Amino acid sequence: MAVLVGKRAPSFKAPAVINGELEEDFSLDRYLGKKHVIFFFYSADFAFVCPTEILAFQEHLAEFEAKGVAIVGCSTDTRYTHLAWLQTPREEGGIMGITYPLVADASKTISANYDVLGGRYDYNEAGEMVFVGIPLAYRGLFLIDRDGIVRHQVVNDGPLGRSVEEALRMVDALQHFEVKGEMCPAGWKPGHQALPPTREGLAKFLGKLH
Repeated sequence: MAVLVGKRAPSFKAPAVINGELEEDFSLDRYLGKKHVIFFFYSADFAFVCPTEILAFQEHLAEFEAKGVAIVGCSTDTRYTHLAWLQTPREEGGIMGITYPLVADASKTISANYDVLGGRYDYNEAGEMVFVGIPLAYRGLFLIDRDGIVRHQVVNDGPLGRSVEEALRMVDALQHFEVKGEMCPAGWKPGHQALPPTREGLAKFLGKLH
């Protein structure tokens, strides 16, 4: 699994559905210099765990937007499957009402470039190249800063849903560091004491913990 933290987020142009409308050439580049981005992958439309995450991000969308953070989802489904799912009522297993972009990575190149695509190519006994496994995206999440640099990533297997609250906490930690230059210790939340960026400050902070 590639570690993208500290590196530029892989760029792409792909179809996306935004608030029920199709956009052919969506790119994260639109947020450069303007917003932080939570870019998350999910396994498939019309699945079981995936809508719980997608709907949870929508429920917290106003909080992310207030912090200047864009939410973008992505799966290996087509734009048409996205549209169909978005037009399906929630009580029927749909995600109607989702307003943030859902990227259609039907070519699977975006998932491959972020190294969250399941399965692999191998050779069979006849020497032919075959795909082993299921080419669906793992539950990858990437926090990208305004300069397009990945600052945090987490990747879960398909059955393991993510915490939107933890994603919010990581946004708060990154923005605190960007503004004040202070490092955020384990479990840090807004209002908690952070680590001063000096050796003397660190010693003082650690002394308070004893």
